[in-house]
Amino acid sequence: MEQHRVQGMMQLMATRIASIADTISDEEVNGFLDLLLKADRIYVMGAGRSGLMAKAFAMRLMHLGLSSFVVGETITPSFTPGDVMVVLSGSGRTKTVADIAETAKEIGGKVALITSNPDSRIGRIADCIVILESDRDEIPDDSTEFDIRQMTGEHKSFAPLGTIFETTSMIFADSIISRLMELRKIDETQLKSRHANME
Repeated sequence: MEQHRVQGMMQLMATRIASIADTISDEEVNGFLDLLLKADRIYVMGAGRSGLMAKAFAMRLMHLGLSSFVVGETITPSFTPGDVMVVLSGSGRTKTVADIAETAKEIGGKVALITSNPDSRIGRIADCIVILESDRDEIPDDSTEFDIRQMTGEHKSFAPLGTIFETTSMIFADSIISRLMELRKIDETQLKSRHANME
């Protein structure tokens, strides 16, 4: 088996993420920012590792002073027509996530999708899509759950189990936070005031 230095793999991933950043359109980003700024409340959702990235994004939105919630948490309030659902889903097809996104649309709220696959079940109902290109598997059957393929080892990508999408999502989300800080004229001191103090 070929051996690689960890530092080299980090640099390779960073290069790949930089090339993905070059493909993201200003129109997509501005549409996403507009939805966030106009939302009464922001709900975030994703499955597996994408769900962890979504939780990190929700935390930063809270640090900004925005009203944000993670779908599925026990203290998350009911979704209303003035709210926005931000979905992180590389495939855009994960059944449980798509079901909830469709419910959000039925209620009358907005859906923003961060994905590698805009032509997907969630993509077809989304009000805003940000495309993060990555090398994803071809999915011959839409009913095949991406998470199941990960667990069974059927998924192949540039990095282990789709890591590039999730890592890029995290960097994109943090960059959105930085832009929101500029737009709302918020400095890091204000973020620190909302940081957890019971750790």
